[in-house]
Amino acid sequence: MTTRNILIMPGDGIGPEVMAEVERLIAWFNAHGKTRFETARELVGGAAYDVHGTPVTEAAMEKALAADAVLFGAVGGPKWASVPYDKRPEAALLRLRKDLGLFANLRPAICFDALKASSTLKPEIVAGLDIMIVRELTGGVYFGEPRGITNLPNGERRAVDTQVYTTHEIHRIARVAFELARLRGNKVASAEKHNVMTSGLLWKEEVTKLHAAEYRDVELTHILADNCAMQLVRNPKQFDVIVTDNLFGDILSDEAAQLTGSIGMLPSASLGARDAATGRQRALYEPIHGSAPDIAGQGKANPIAAILSFAMCLRYSFAMKAEADAIERAVAAVLDQGLRTGDIMQPGMKLLGTNEMGSAILACLAKTV
Repeated sequence: MTTRNILIMPGDGIGPEVMAEVERLIAWFNAHGKTRFETARELVGGAAYDVHGTPVTEAAMEKALAADAVLFGAVGGPKWASVPYDKRPEAALLRLRKDLGLFANLRPAICFDALKASSTLKPEIVAGLDIMIVRELTGGVYFGEPRGITNLPNGERRAVDTQVYTTHEIHRIARVAFELARLRGNKVASAEKHNVMTSGLLWKEEVTKLHAAEYRDVELTHILADNCAMQLVRNPKQFDVIVTDNLFGDILSDEAAQLTGSIGMLPSASLGARDAATGRQRALYEPIHGSAPDIAGQGKANPIAAILSFAMCLRYSFAMKAEADAIERAVAAVLDQGLRTGDIMQPGMKLLGTNEMGSAILACLAKTV
C-alpha cells in the first residue's frame, strides 16, 4: 500500500471546522482506498501566535518542507489586528509560499449547475463556467525590494512597494498555464498592464517568446488586467486559462470566485517546481475563503471549498484522478439534491450545517466509489 504524508494546518476562525470535514474524508479513504494517508497537525496563524508568539514555528516549517502535501485552512481575524506586522497571522502563509517555493497558484472558478442562480450575474452568463486562473505566487509586488515606510524631512511619511519580475519567474508560471491549457480548452489569456508598467511589458514580451518557442499549438491572447476584470463580469466564459502576476492574480481570482455564487465553494492549489531527479513537488492546498470570524464556532461554515481543495491534492500531488473525480461528483450530487449551507442557500432548499454537509458528501462518495 502506498503511503502519503500530509501536514494539516487548520489555522483560525472557520479553518478548524472545515478542515475537520476534510479529515473525515481522509479517514474514509484510509478505510476504503489503496493509499494510506498519514497526517500530522500544526498550529498556524493567530492560533500559533497565541501559543508560540509567532504565526508559524520553525518546527512547523520543517514538517511542511518534509510533507508530500500541506492542507491549509484559513488564518487571521480581528483578534490579532494589533500584533506586530511581521507577526500577523497572514505572514505565516506568505512564508510557507516562499520557503516551499510555491510559485504557481491554481484557482479554478467552476459554477455548479445547481448553483447558477446563486451568482450575482444572470444564470445564462455563468452556466457552465469553468475557468482556471494561474497566479504567480512568490514574486511581484508582495515580495519585491525595496519596501517599507520611511519618515521624510518635511514630516510626511512615504510607503514603497516594488514590483519585480525576472524572465525565469515569468517563463515558469507561463509554462504551467500553457500545460494546463493543453488539458483543457487550449486557450491562455495573459493579463498584465504593459501600457503603464515596465514589469507588465517584460511579462508580455517573455510570455510571447515562450509561446512562440514551445506552445504554438495553444491559442494565446494578451489582455490588460483592468479589461480582464471587466470581461470576467461581462462574458466570463470567453476565458479558459488566465495567467497573471501576484497582485492582479489576487484580485482577478477573487472576482472570478464571486461569479460562481459563493467564495465558500472554491478551492486552490499552490505548487512548486517538480524535482527533476525525484519527481517530488511541494504543494499546499487551501480554500480561498478567509477565516470568517463572524461565524466561527457556530457550525455554519461551508466545507465544500476545503473538500474540493483535498480533491485537488489527490489530483495534482498524488495522481489519484479517479478519487478526485469521485469527490467532485459527490459534491455535485449533494447540490443537485438541494442541500445547502447558509452562504449558498436558496428558496426551497434544505439548510445544513458544516458537519451535516460533510456527512452528505461522504454518503454520496460512498455510493460513487
